[in-house]
Amino acid sequence: MKQAGKFITFEGIDGAGKSTHIAYVTELIRQRGIQVVNTREPGGTPLGEKLRDLALNEKMHLETEALLMFAARRENLAQVIAPALERGDWVISDRFTDSSFAYQGGGRKLALEKLDTLEQWVHPQLQPDLTLLFDVPLEVARERLDATRVQDKFEQEKTDFFAAARAEYLRRAREFPARFEVIDSTRAIPEIRQLLDGLLARLWPA
Repeated sequence: MKQAGKFITFEGIDGAGKSTHIAYVTELIRQRGIQVVNTREPGGTPLGEKLRDLALNEKMHLETEALLMFAARRENLAQVIAPALERGDWVISDRFTDSSFAYQGGGRKLALEKLDTLEQWVHPQLQPDLTLLFDVPLEVARERLDATRVQDKFEQEKTDFFAAARAEYLRRAREFPARFEVIDSTRAIPEIRQLLDGLLARLWPA
């Protein structure tokens, strides 16, 4: 695919607070006169949303779960992400493949080599231009989750699951430092927004 736009992903364990900042970053980009497309994973398309409901609420074999995530991702890439980037739009995705490594790899213990294979099959030449990893201590994430909404099967997981998912996220950040920015999500919102301002400035057209 020809990529004229920029691709930004938001990552973090449930309760890390990433969703709080998506609207802010979207508006920052729009203020520059750039078209923005927002999507989420799993989901992002009518088919993807059906797969999301299955993946987040039904019990299944861990490999089935991983395949469902990548099936939804492939549809999202074909119908939403790739066309937008080719048009020159910027795309913001609430989660992408790093979530599969964190949740199915770290949390579920699926062999990372299998996820590598799926990644190379589904999007061999596409990676985010910027991945914002919102990181918090596990106890903070749990407090935030317990105070919000009805929880899906991932949000109901125990502490060791989230500890493993968080560890895999941080491992990915060390492996791909050029695109990852790890953000301490315990900081005050104005501080985080100031940091986001600086990170987005690196991507603005000259």
